[in-house]
Amino acid sequence: MWAELLILVIVLTIATLVGVLFRCRNGVLRVSPGAGSGAGSGRVQRLSAAELGVPLGETATLVHFSTAFCQPCRATRRVLGEVAGMVSGVTHVEIDAETNLDLIRRLKVMRTPTVLVLDPSGAIVRRASGQPRVADVVAALGEVQA
Repeated sequence: MWAELLILVIVLTIATLVGVLFRCRNGVLRVSPGAGSGAGSGRVQRLSAAELGVPLGETATLVHFSTAFCQPCRATRRVLGEVAGMVSGVTHVEIDAETNLDLIRRLKVMRTPTVLVLDPSGAIVRRASGQPRVADVVAALGEVQA
């Protein structure tokens, strides 16, 4: 009886910790692997205007991977569209993950929405899985401009 109760408590504790960690990381714009300079930074991934189907923004480009039935994708579309309208030189492009599987695999997109922030040359400088907040996107754009 006590052994089963102890196992249940341990499983619930682990599940709660995993849920809290997932929630804390959801939508956070992190530095993309390979971004920045210095030894050990790795190869910077880039996206071209041809891959995106639109010209790159003068300041930055917000790339949003979505799917048809993704509820947070709709809110992410609104957030990124709002930011692109507020900050001059920023372009927002939404890419359907289901019809661009080669690009999804190359960029290791595991879920939707996934947001990439590109600098003017198309280098991926920030990445978020989940819906980002407006303030976080604006802050990431400020770092790209600096």
